[in-house]
Amino acid sequence: MVKASLTRLLALVCLAFLLPLTASAQTKLRIATEGTNPPFSIIDARGEVTGFDVDIAKALCAKMQAECEITEQDWDGIVPSLLAKKYDAVVASLNITEDRKNVVAFTKPYYRSPSVFVVRKGFDAKDVSPKALTGKPVGVQTATNHSAFLEDKYHRSIVRLYNTVADAYRDLSAGRVDYVLYDKLAVYDWLKTPEGQCCEIAPTELADEAYFGSGVGIALRKGDDALVKRFNDALDGIVKDGTYAKINAKYFPFPVF
Repeated sequence: MVKASLTRLLALVCLAFLLPLTASAQTKLRIATEGTNPPFSIIDARGEVTGFDVDIAKALCAKMQAECEITEQDWDGIVPSLLAKKYDAVVASLNITEDRKNVVAFTKPYYRSPSVFVVRKGFDAKDVSPKALTGKPVGVQTATNHSAFLEDKYHRSIVRLYNTVADAYRDLSAGRVDYVLYDKLAVYDWLKTPEGQCCEIAPTELADEAYFGSGVGIALRKGDDALVKRFNDALDGIVKDGTYAKINAKYFPFPVF
């Protein structure tokens, strides 16, 4: 009787130690990013995905002492693949919006950036209000917060949807659209390229939180509270130890967090 009770007690003690490990000590993480959004994620000449988002993901995994498998995923399928448990997290410049929070869990923001219109140099873009853009062709990447914003607020414009922002930029350069709406930091990077020499940022910044959110966060499945906390703690850690600042300086000459 005493031996049986002792055995049960030992089993309960072991279980108490094992449960936190299963909840929070996941050592291999499958992370999705997009791969067509420089400087945040892009496929390099070696066929490897690189960029700001990728460097942040690797730094977070190092801080968590977790092995990372970072995979390129088409934008349209990135959240469905997370929900289908193909990935554990998405580090792909996802704006934290109320609509998305109904579907996924988010970490705290890891960078912030307003949205802007980019136009050809010399194009009169002082006024980019919905009234001013009535009847004007505007390019935007499909299935994004930017496309939702245009379709709701600029429904009198000719909104043209593209699979990637690179396709929209090409049509802007060729004069097939007059404006492209996108994230300011990504536009800033494109303007430094030979292809981006044609264009410039319109002066008005857009920061409608209902569409563009309260910053950019890492998406995880609802209910993965322990993993959300691990990512948040790791983010605090890389900010505190200077790793974040080094990654920031690698891509931008100004702070983004």
